[in-house]
Amino acid sequence: MPGLGLVVLAALAVLVTAADTYVVVLALPDVLVGIGVGIDELQRATPIVGGFLLGYTATLPLLGGLADLRGRVPVLVGCLLLFAAGSLLTATALGLGQAVAGRGLQGVGAGGLVPATLALVADRWPPERRALPLGVVGAVQEAGAVLGPLAGAAVLAVADWRAIFWLNLLLALGLAIGIVATGRVRRLDPLGTVLAALAGVAVALQLAAPAALAEDVTLGLLYVPVAEGASPLVLVAALAGLALVVRSWTVPAGAVLPLRGLRSLVADVDVLGSGLVIVALGAVVWAFAAADPATQVVAHGPVLLPVAVLAAGAFVLHERRAPDPVLPLAVLRPVGAWGALVVNVLVGAALVGAALVDVPLFARSTTAQGDQLGAALVLLQLLVAVPVGAVAGGWLSRRVAPRFVAAAGMALSAGAFVVMTGWGERSLEGAASTVVLLAAGLGFGLTIAPVNAVLLAVTPPRVHGSAGALAVVARTVGMLVGLSLLTAVALRRFTAEVAVIASPFQQCPQTPANCPPYDAATNAAVLTQLHTVFGGAAVAAALAAVAALVLLRGGRRVRG
Repeated sequence: MPGLGLVVLAALAVLVTAADTYVVVLALPDVLVGIGVGIDELQRATPIVGGFLLGYTATLPLLGGLADLRGRVPVLVGCLLLFAAGSLLTATALGLGQAVAGRGLQGVGAGGLVPATLALVADRWPPERRALPLGVVGAVQEAGAVLGPLAGAAVLAVADWRAIFWLNLLLALGLAIGIVATGRVRRLDPLGTVLAALAGVAVALQLAAPAALAEDVTLGLLYVPVAEGASPLVLVAALAGLALVVRSWTVPAGAVLPLRGLRSLVADVDVLGSGLVIVALGAVVWAFAAADPATQVVAHGPVLLPVAVLAAGAFVLHERRAPDPVLPLAVLRPVGAWGALVVNVLVGAALVGAALVDVPLFARSTTAQGDQLGAALVLLQLLVAVPVGAVAGGWLSRRVAPRFVAAAGMALSAGAFVVMTGWGERSLEGAASTVVLLAAGLGFGLTIAPVNAVLLAVTPPRVHGSAGALAVVARTVGMLVGLSLLTAVALRRFTAEVAVIASPFQQCPQTPANCPPYDAATNAAVLTQLHTVFGGAAVAAALAAVAALVLLRGGRRVRG
């Protein structure tokens, strides 16, 4: 049974990676300039954001399955090292390709941490007591949305954007070392550890090329090509890496690279099933993440959606016949299991459409025009209540049936969004708007622990990693689909409203450049667009409340 310290370190890892997502959104303009992409080419930022989402979502089932097959600690450590490698690539990126690759690796590492951490909690606490710790983990994950922008602003105030990723690298390595020390894993080969560290440092120095070294008369020789265009640092990294491979193969006891175990791992892992699910999820994620909401719901739909459907169909057929499937679909037969996934999809749609996107847009269109910080502070009023609700939802689920807690939470969010559909240009100036935003965030938070508690209660411990991965996938897909659909519907309504507005030359022929009636009508069309998204989010939240009440069955509760 894992110790409490291990769970705490895993939760901190989830916090760091969750915060990174929101830090990058804040620093994205600086990142684009730093890699040679102009501010007038913001559409080229899509691969940076989409690459992270692709890595985060598509590999989740595989990583969740590995957590079940090989243990929680190895997956946690491996994901942190991948996140660190991605941070290194991004911190040293000079072009778009390297930045996208780095963000993709960060996404893979960040995604795998969540199901492994949820499985750790399920390992340590019995079903009747795990709702509260699941709520704490959910609160930590959601706290990243609050702390990320603040941490990013603090770093950018004293350094450039690259410092964010160097900090990520150090935090990930520190947490990986802490988890190895706390998780009672086998003792690593000292020589192999030294070789791995030497190769890693050489690669980091080559990519970073700090001026203090590269421009030094003596130390700068480390960067001068000597053989086949390779610098001494590249040669050191290559030789240390080769020596590490040989050492790990010849001395398997405590090997840093478990090469001798790869054959058995490949035999245990459903390689074909893993590939099919990665293709299916990758096609879905890219179709929605790369879409331009102004003109399309999905990007490359005629290609990506058929690929997703075919891969998903082949995956289901294969999994039914595979002796050791990557996702044992049979464990999802209980209503509480697939019901939890349905609720997560609807929660994701409501959360991203209204909360993360529309609230700051509404603020920038009304009381915080042109003020990005002011809009972020408005959103913060909603986000700060989510972790509070997550802990409260976990505590309540020990005393009340989880389905009632989740249903009440989403009903609260739905009511808040209904109120938002009536907001006017000055609604954010009063204290009432703060109450509404806090209620929406609290409702989302209340839902987190009950959904995860039911899902883990009705599935066997041997698949808790896979179950946790599916929960994250469902919520992420819901966010992507909800954002595209709600935005597309709202833009169509905005276009229809604008089409019937008379031009400034018709309304104000004497002063067309200063035409208050036209400005008022245009502002009303913008509010209509935003109200449409709030209304759609209210519908999604209401459906989530109904689904939670009807489908979240099987979670145990205990009094006291």
